[in-house]
Amino acid sequence: MRKLLGMTAVAAILGMASYAQAADLKMSHVRPQGATIDVELRAFADEIKSATGGDVNIEIFPASALGDYTTVQERVSVGMVDMATQPVATGVDRRMQISSLPYLVTNWEQAQKVYGRGGILHNTMQELYAEQDITMLAAYPVYFGGISLNVDPINPGDPSKSNGIKVRVPGIKAFQLEGEALGYIPSPLPFSEAFSAIQIGVVDGVMGSGAEGYYASFRDVTKSYIPANTHFEVWYMLISNESLNQLDADDVAVLEKAAEAFETKRWEVAKQDQAKWEKRLADELGTNVVKLTDDQLAAMSAKVQKEVWPEILNDLGQEWGQAILDKVSQQ
Repeated sequence: MRKLLGMTAVAAILGMASYAQAADLKMSHVRPQGATIDVELRAFADEIKSATGGDVNIEIFPASALGDYTTVQERVSVGMVDMATQPVATGVDRRMQISSLPYLVTNWEQAQKVYGRGGILHNTMQELYAEQDITMLAAYPVYFGGISLNVDPINPGDPSKSNGIKVRVPGIKAFQLEGEALGYIPSPLPFSEAFSAIQIGVVDGVMGSGAEGYYASFRDVTKSYIPANTHFEVWYMLISNESLNQLDADDVAVLEKAAEAFETKRWEVAKQDQAKWEKRLADELGTNVVKLTDDQLAAMSAKVQKEVWPEILNDLGQEWGQAILDKVSQQ
């Protein structure tokens, strides 16, 4: 009898230990429910739950429900939010602007070499997030960015002329300077305030996103879209070190392996995804998708690199930033 009770007690303790290992994690992202990233993250969460036997449950919070992405990054850093897949917030560390440096890459092949696993930007961003007590699990390539306007474009392919159009830009110096270099009047606003700002005429459009983002969040106020390749948009899948350290080694291994597969799959479809969303803007919404020539894009790139890059390098630290650019040119 005593032996039976002893075995029961051991089983109960083991059961409690197993229960204690279970983790319920909250994952934030910026897009509405049903958007591409939302669907992909829910599939990722299902995969993690299945592979860990229910030990790790990831609940997805779309549409910045846990706060604007700038706030969420700070909360991930201190363990108040477990996970996020989102754009870079540069408020804590200005060096993180390097991820969205305008015209850093010009095509998808180069982008994958630079931002993909083993690339200089992938490694650099991992290091910078680590300094904030955040583990970067994966890069998530989104698109080459463009400009959404609720008005007709003025000289969209000529960066030498000011057009008087006011656009919302992220609170990142690189975007503000780029907006000016391309002839716009930049107005830094939180992402969560951008739609209403366009509706009431505070700004005439948005800069800092791409076709998918404008379709998902701004399609009712996107009259024209200029695929200017303003920057290469990459989001990052993040987890708080505090949350990661609560998982056992096996579950961490599952999470890391799934995140790598998640990133690999995204690189395979991102380019086609960009073309799809540009087409949907035109076909479904009647948006005027402006066609820019290679010469016009080259003129934009040259002007931004000449006027914006030196300012940003001063902000990042000349020696540190130039070392990154040198390595990009070699990839």
